[in-house]
Amino acid sequence: MAHAHFTPPELRDEVTAALREQLRGLPERSPLYAEMFTRQGLDASALERLEDLRRFPFTTKHQLRDSQAAAPPLGRHAGVPMTEVVRLHASTGTTGTPSWVGVTARDAEAWTEIVARAMRTQGLTREDVVVHGAGLTLFVGGLPIRDAIERIGATMVPIGTGASEKAVLAMERLGVTTLHSTPSYARYLAEYIREKAGRDPKEFGLKKLVVGGEPGGGEPVFRESIESEWGAPVTEGLGNADMAPVLFSEELGTGGMRFIGGAHVVAELVDPDTGDPVVPEPGATGELVYTSVDRECCPLVRFRTRDRVVITGRAADGAPLLRCAGRTDDMLIVLGVNVFPSAIRDVVDSAGRRTTGAVQIVLPEPGPRAAPPVRVEAEWGQEPEDPAELARELERAIRDRLSISVEVVPVPPGSLERSEMKSRLVRVAGDHDDPRLTEVRS
Repeated sequence: MAHAHFTPPELRDEVTAALREQLRGLPERSPLYAEMFTRQGLDASALERLEDLRRFPFTTKHQLRDSQAAAPPLGRHAGVPMTEVVRLHASTGTTGTPSWVGVTARDAEAWTEIVARAMRTQGLTREDVVVHGAGLTLFVGGLPIRDAIERIGATMVPIGTGASEKAVLAMERLGVTTLHSTPSYARYLAEYIREKAGRDPKEFGLKKLVVGGEPGGGEPVFRESIESEWGAPVTEGLGNADMAPVLFSEELGTGGMRFIGGAHVVAELVDPDTGDPVVPEPGATGELVYTSVDRECCPLVRFRTRDRVVITGRAADGAPLLRCAGRTDDMLIVLGVNVFPSAIRDVVDSAGRRTTGAVQIVLPEPGPRAAPPVRVEAEWGQEPEDPAELARELERAIRDRLSISVEVVPVPPGSLERSEMKSRLVRVAGDHDDPRLTEVRS
């Protein structure tokens, strides 16, 4: 029987029993879910098998923000008192308003188990020395990644962001084998090494680039660009701040990420427009939805991630593999054509060194609807180039590949915003600090 979830067959009975127990106790711990379940006339008995999850209502980010506004700090869905919380994280998303996520000691242990499994899947071993080029503060890709790297026994060098000169120093002197960062930072650091240090990134001899936190690691041209710069293969992970730092992870050479959440999380695939289940077969697309099986703090049922994915194939054991195409709330609609900002970046990237790869889409007002031609600012590369001719070629390429009309505005190298964390690909014209700016993330 085909299923619309990713739980491996050997875990389904265990996960079903644990999830039924979680649902049984949830209304007492969470006023938010007590109301939602009562409104739907549901209780734990409605879950006889994992497929019955579709009977339960979705949880949205908007509901979580409202919940925390009504009952700060962690909301009406907190599940435990603050005295049980050992660490807090936060995600800002596109609104700029922090959404707090608490973890208990047991939750933190589960995260460490999951993320260590993800890192092992991506090839990390105790022999590796890892430069961690991501934030170690509230970012969910910080401290939990450290815990997992230390669990594996690898050596972690916690550089964080804003200290690229220290990253270079570490790579020079510490036998670094691996860079862990967002795809944006992997590119940023390569540019930094070339422009500020006058060196070739390949000189440092990295063996692995482990990336996540935003789309890009799976975009073919973007990935090839990073791999070419560093002379090392890229693997990526996909997670969610509200559920777990990494829940899908890529084994080198497989062509996609597999579910590694084990018995802690149920991941479903749904149609983002109708909410109907989608079987994760090769070629299928949909939105990921997560349910926590044994979470103590901030347990969620059918949380809509807005991460839109494509099933790229199957692993040797039959597990579905996927790539993240973008976020459903980042998507632009141009005369009925759905376009992800990251897809536009990928086309620009395909011009190679004729561009730096830096792009920004400028909208007259917040999306998702955008009238053609869509303004795309793109930096030309270091090599001599007629900017006007480059713009015309990029306009044709975007039209041919994405079926939308754009106006490419060429700008000099270094003109557009660089980020050591997540790339910001869309802004509203006239307001560079508009909180409605779109962050591309995972």
